[in-house]
Amino acid sequence: MFDLDAYLNGLGILLAMAAATWLLSLRLRDVSIVDSLWSLMFLAAAIAYLAAVADPAARALLVVGLVALWAVRLATYITWRNWGEPEDSRYQAIRERNQPGFAFKSLYLVFALQALIAWIISLPLLAAIHGDSALGWLDVAGVALFAIGWLFETVGDWQMAAFKRDPVNKGKVLDSGLWRYTRHPNYFGNACIWWGLFLIAVAAGGWWTVISPLLMTFLLLKVSGVALLEADIAERRPAYRDYIERTNAFLPGPPRRSGVQPEHGEVKS
Repeated sequence: MFDLDAYLNGLGILLAMAAATWLLSLRLRDVSIVDSLWSLMFLAAAIAYLAAVADPAARALLVVGLVALWAVRLATYITWRNWGEPEDSRYQAIRERNQPGFAFKSLYLVFALQALIAWIISLPLLAAIHGDSALGWLDVAGVALFAIGWLFETVGDWQMAAFKRDPVNKGKVLDSGLWRYTRHPNYFGNACIWWGLFLIAVAAGGWWTVISPLLMTFLLLKVSGVALLEADIAERRPAYRDYIERTNAFLPGPPRRSGVQPEHGEVKS
């Protein structure tokens, strides 16, 4: 169930992908292209783990298929969203803080770091792909949770993209659709996806891979997700402060009453 050679081989592949993308970022002067790479790292890891299995079980093929569905969709969406745009402001801030020499520093501060984090989070994929027990109810529960997460992430992204295409909504706050019930349906969906994959790993005996969904949820809530995105937006947009008062940050729930009339619009996520 835990094949150290396969796991280390996965690390080598992820580091190689990170290095290749880093070289491209030097040419483009844009390290935010790492966001398009992020989900594909998990697909590459899953394929590497699958390649180490002589006779893959049904669960192994199921997990690779689920990861491919998630990874390709997310990478395609992020690439489309960022195409022709300047470097993301988050990475511009990192660039400014780490001058001089950021061109080289970005190799380990951005690309290698994300490869290492992806490698750790990929543990449930290793456990599930290398497990040989029959499919059971935990697998069904895992797929169901994955499906809920995938729908939240996909529909949330689609609603945001459609909203931003309408120039009437410029500078406003999206508070309809899934965004009415959570300020970050895409992040909530991502967390559900990894807890679902964890349940499938548990079905294969990989209870010890709980570090993966815990780490992913922590990153989404406290590091690269909710906390970072909302660091200063409430100060710049009074309407967003009202949105915060009315709407859960992460877990979906009914909107709360607010003393301010809602203003429809958008926030980048």
